[in-house]
Amino acid sequence: MSTESEENMAHARLVVPGMGSDHCAGIVKSSLKRLEGMGEVNTNIAAHRVDARYDSQRLGLDNIRSAVEKAGYDVASATSPGAGSGGARTVQLVVPGMGSDHCAGIVRESLQRLEGVERIDTSIANHKVHVTLSEGGPDAERLRQAVEKAGYDVAQAFETGSEEDGDEQGDAEIEEAYLNQAKKRLWIAAVPTTLIMLLMMPHMFWQPIPGYLAIIAVLAFPVVFLYGGAATHRSTWRSLTNRTFNMDVLISMGSLPPYLIGLVGFVYPMTSFIEMAATIMTFHLLGRYLETKAKGRASQAIRRLLTMGAKTARVERDGEEREVSVKELQPGDIMVVRPGDKVPTDGEVMEGESHLDESIATGESVPVYKSVGDSVIGATINKEGRLRVKATKVGGDTFLSQVIKLVEQAQGSRVPIQEFADRMTGRFVPIVLLIALGSLVAWLLAADSLRPILEWGAGFLPWVDPGASTPVLAILAAVAVLVIACPCALGLATPTALMVGSGIGAERGILIRSGEAIQTFKDIKVMVLDKTGTITRGEPKLTEVVAAEGVEEQQLLQWASTVENASEHPIARAIVDGARERDVSPGEVREFRSTGARGVSGKVGEETVLIGNRKLLEEEGVSGLEALDKDLTDLERRGRTAVLVAVDGRVRGIVAVADTIKKESVEAIRGMHELGLHVVMITGDNERAARAVADEVGIDEVQAGVLPEGKVDAVRELQERYGNYVAMVGDGINDAPALKQANVGIAIGAGADVAIEAADVTLVRGELTGVVESMHLSRATFQKIVHNIIWASGYNLAAIPIAAIGLLHPMIGVVAMTASSLSVIGNSLLLKRQFKQTAQSAGNATD
Repeated sequence: MSTESEENMAHARLVVPGMGSDHCAGIVKSSLKRLEGMGEVNTNIAAHRVDARYDSQRLGLDNIRSAVEKAGYDVASATSPGAGSGGARTVQLVVPGMGSDHCAGIVRESLQRLEGVERIDTSIANHKVHVTLSEGGPDAERLRQAVEKAGYDVAQAFETGSEEDGDEQGDAEIEEAYLNQAKKRLWIAAVPTTLIMLLMMPHMFWQPIPGYLAIIAVLAFPVVFLYGGAATHRSTWRSLTNRTFNMDVLISMGSLPPYLIGLVGFVYPMTSFIEMAATIMTFHLLGRYLETKAKGRASQAIRRLLTMGAKTARVERDGEEREVSVKELQPGDIMVVRPGDKVPTDGEVMEGESHLDESIATGESVPVYKSVGDSVIGATINKEGRLRVKATKVGGDTFLSQVIKLVEQAQGSRVPIQEFADRMTGRFVPIVLLIALGSLVAWLLAADSLRPILEWGAGFLPWVDPGASTPVLAILAAVAVLVIACPCALGLATPTALMVGSGIGAERGILIRSGEAIQTFKDIKVMVLDKTGTITRGEPKLTEVVAAEGVEEQQLLQWASTVENASEHPIARAIVDGARERDVSPGEVREFRSTGARGVSGKVGEETVLIGNRKLLEEEGVSGLEALDKDLTDLERRGRTAVLVAVDGRVRGIVAVADTIKKESVEAIRGMHELGLHVVMITGDNERAARAVADEVGIDEVQAGVLPEGKVDAVRELQERYGNYVAMVGDGINDAPALKQANVGIAIGAGADVAIEAADVTLVRGELTGVVESMHLSRATFQKIVHNIIWASGYNLAAIPIAAIGLLHPMIGVVAMTASSLSVIGNSLLLKRQFKQTAQSAGNATD
């Protein structure tokens, strides 16, 4: 694409409530791709959202909305996030009476007359109007007056921050509106259909009802043609005229012909099919309502995340505390967080100490201690102390916002196995239409040859009537094929499992970025681990104190910590902190002197203390080295950084420092071995230090002395050796390229932002045991996807032939079709319980 056209590229976001499966998403995507000037198109089934890049010089939002509607799908809203000049403002109006495209057109026309209005986006589903204004354009009250002059009351009119503010909340409102609409359509169809069923029973089995055909024709008309079925038929018409075949085509073909054929009964005596038309449409609407409700449960993880954040914040401004909206926070603001309050946004503790409940971020129920200098996460709960926190990230940059984006990204992503389902559903509808037509023709031409099948089936299927006329049997078979074949269940197989799986992960501090990672994860054979910050804590800690004969450990630590307290070296800080943990406080040092990387010295009281490596002490002529030589060699062999402590020219002991292993590392690596993984550690440390850590935690293979740029080559070599089945865990900036190179990159959440951005999986809790848990989750989620696809496709393949030979009544077929879709959703919802059991079993196994 040229630079000029790239500059013209804009972003369109559409909310398409009826896009409930990958099949639907495929139709929408292909319809948009036909437009000249259309760039990348991404669909998110969980949020019913389509994001597209388009050339604004060749296309407009109206063209994009029209393309989707021609494909058979209503568009609840179409916006262009991020568009407009730097001085643009956005005003949102809530117009309860705007319930149709006609109403929305009147509202748009009234607003377009105002000078300074750049763009108007209407959402009929949630009765909202978003107006983008140029700098100096009319205010919210002026817009309200314009809409009210057009004849519509305005419930709310207010200026929003950025156009993307509240997008997720708006999508939740649209989903709720769509659910209410589905419920309303269901009731409008269910009441007349119930009356038809109540009349049909006595008319068929006891006493004919005078004018029965006219009564049921009138009752069924609004069900099939008006509010009940109008949206389905409109979708069918758009789909057919656009040369696409969505699932509504089968429902229309299964309900319209039976109703119209039933009207023949007014001029020629024959069996009525009007009851069947109304029942099919009603069960279809029931299925849509239940699917919408169930999918809402599946995607509730995002809605829970949206409600977790604080709405207001107490900030210090002009020397006093005041309460402001969280949206008004700026980086650098000082927030006051009282006991029991939620932390308004991500920040750093400037004053105070407390324990914070971080379970929403990490899944860990035990509160975490925080003091000055510690970072805190927005939406976590302050348990006891008063804190002053400096805001560091606000709005879309906060941890919670990033989690929501990652979960949405995962829920809207695709799994490679879905390509198989897409190919099936893409060809499915036209094939089914041909089978239905073939069934109709076969029964009309060869009914006598097929009747023996019905006579056999009548022995155990009460709805089979071998004595029915040939036209009746032909219509019943064709309609049954249409309604039983609807591939809704196949389209729901992947997205519902991804919705549930990503939601479970978010609750447990595991963020899986894509569906592709879920499928790849199950085949991983090699797990590559960075050492520092992943297996170890990434900070030195006092590990051993070896005192010479006649010297107390406490006295040795007193000498060492007093001198080292004057140094800022990390090893010195580790010695001082370790001494304090052992109840030894540093004293006062005089004549402190540092000899660079080799050691330090100083006066403690009247004694001269020298701390350093073997070479320094030999140069200074210190005696007694041979007595501790064995201990020193042993500590160095185990990867410790050991320093000698000499007092008045004689060695008095050794203090050893090391980057300590995280307590969960041994358990995590044992869990990886139980999953059949070959565990490799790649580190820039020396061979001796790396081997010491590897031996302690049970690593299978060590590659030491690897520079950051060499980690990519090391991962690539493992991929060549074991195939493309290598995952890597890292936490630093230097790990990012290798995380990208690995087939699955896993970032420790406490690490660098760039590493998290490069990874496919992020472990928010920062514990290595999360790798095992995330692998169990990915395997369980993929297993659900496979089960769903097998069930859905197997159901259709088995049911269509049964319907074609006349053994399946259309009314039974539509119930079975609805049950199939619901069973797929229900199976996905069971993932939470099954994963919990799997995780518990794995935890017990490692105890």
